[in-house]
Amino acid sequence: MSLSGKRIVITGAAGGLGKIVTTIAQQQGATPILVDLAFPDDFAPDTEKFAFDLTDADTTASQVAKMGRIDGLFNLAGGFHMGASHDLADPGWDAMFRLNVATLRSMVAAVVPVMLAQGRGAIVNVGALGALQGQANLGAYCSAKSVVMRLTESLSAELRSKGINVNAVLPSIIDTPANRKDMPDADPSQWVAPQDLANVICFLVSDAARAIHGALVPVRGLS
Repeated sequence: MSLSGKRIVITGAAGGLGKIVTTIAQQQGATPILVDLAFPDDFAPDTEKFAFDLTDADTTASQVAKMGRIDGLFNLAGGFHMGASHDLADPGWDAMFRLNVATLRSMVAAVVPVMLAQGRGAIVNVGALGALQGQANLGAYCSAKSVVMRLTESLSAELRSKGINVNAVLPSIIDTPANRKDMPDADPSQWVAPQDLANVICFLVSDAARAIHGALVPVRGLS
């Protein structure tokens, strides 16, 4: 797999998965363009970085206009929340759609016209294996990730004939420090290693994946 010469926008780049995806994309020859709400002062000093609020569609459009050619887009920005699905007072519902859906839509709205003008591009979204069906106390999260998955399929149906691939990965639990802390009694050897998930994400933007459209790819480790 080679990403040589590809300029890839990575949202949520300052997060745990974003850092690993950035590293692997660079190892494969890509030029990453990093996007997040903010970056530490010493973060990736030799890399293009854009700090802005992805939920603001106008700001997103103005920032994307500065990025030049975009060959790939990794929509990694998102969030997780647990709460009673029947509770209308739970702020998690709006938060999950803002973090998982609004961020994706604003980036897609800004990036797709660039890719259409180029006649080529690839977009990789992040759904969730657990959101293939409802889960207790995860109504907001599962609903938002379900929207991500349906949007992936719809965008693919609209764009595949125009040279743009749109796919999504569906990870199970990712082996991160936060998940180890939150689930101390679980066996993390059964979870998905971030490097393995990053490899799948990078494959889907590579030329080797040109024939893959609208796929929701399970990445579940041993769980």
